[in-house]
Amino acid sequence: MSASTPSPLRVAIIGAGQVADKVHASYYATRNDLHMVAVADSHLAHAQAFAERHAIPATFQDTRQMLQDAKPDIVSVCSPNRFHFEHVMAALEAGCHVMCEKPPAMTPQQADAMRLAARKAGKVLAYDFHHRFALDAQLLREAVQDGTLGEVYVTRAQALRRCGVPGWGVFTDKSLQGGGPLIDIGIHMLDAAMYVLGFPAVKRVTAHSFQKLGTRKCSGQFGAWDPSQYTVEDALFGTIEFCNGGILRLETSFALNIREQSIMNVSFCGENAGATLFPAHIYNDIDGELHTLIEREEADDQRHLRSMDAFVRHVMGEPVMIADAEQGLVIQQLVAALYESAEKGESVSLC
Repeated sequence: MSASTPSPLRVAIIGAGQVADKVHASYYATRNDLHMVAVADSHLAHAQAFAERHAIPATFQDTRQMLQDAKPDIVSVCSPNRFHFEHVMAALEAGCHVMCEKPPAMTPQQADAMRLAARKAGKVLAYDFHHRFALDAQLLREAVQDGTLGEVYVTRAQALRRCGVPGWGVFTDKSLQGGGPLIDIGIHMLDAAMYVLGFPAVKRVTAHSFQKLGTRKCSGQFGAWDPSQYTVEDALFGTIEFCNGGILRLETSFALNIREQSIMNVSFCGENAGATLFPAHIYNDIDGELHTLIEREEADDQRHLRSMDAFVRHVMGEPVMIADAEQGLVIQQLVAALYESAEKGESVSLC
């Protein structure tokens, strides 16, 4: 007698915004072994419209009520940053595996409590740092590990927009978001850089932030915003010093007078070769001429899919890489240290 087919895992989503729609629900809908059973949002009408688009049977305004009534196995947390801690902790307490959007939380203390709660519950907690899941990132990580680049002593991570202040959601509200471009887009390139480098230990962080444009302008590439309600930084520039002697320079902005509309990339300078992340190139110099060692023609555009897929496969017991709670805590600590350094005007030690 053949074994019966296991029932699909029950999935619930907290937050009915764009990333929940375009990434989480869209991915879950591709799998026969998952069944979306509920969605919750503080605006019930948003949840109802979301449920209709994705054929989800139940909608809620209260997250804990959803967890109690829908009894999900997996929860995606796609709420504003300020609520990540509350929603992740509630989902873990309800016995769910959790995929949380970045950043992990608002503070390192919250991220650490989430890490410990996941460990205590014996559940998977992953963060959607999707750029590290690009084939480009995997290629460069292997190149760092096998010594192709030699000692990597300078890394430059850039997440820059000329005028790309998000005109939707709460991206310009520091009380709900925790910050501006650093915690929104800079954190992505920071994680990708740290992943490729193998998460080296950090010695010290120094940063400078600026708010020069967001309170003066009111529209840009991603719509309009209210400059009188703009409470986040326009740009932040930081240097992370590693215990191994290397440095990582981070540049991130929502609004900055640069020529390019957007730059999202990481470059690595090693003693044997250099590399650029998107698309992945590895190169060095021979007698003053650029010599290409490895080259991908186009950057992998399936990063979100690969991130979601890795999470689900990990939940199902496969030993695949995820952006886990341990590494999420490290990234949260770095973001907090960068903001602290910029605010205090002095370096912050992490030894």
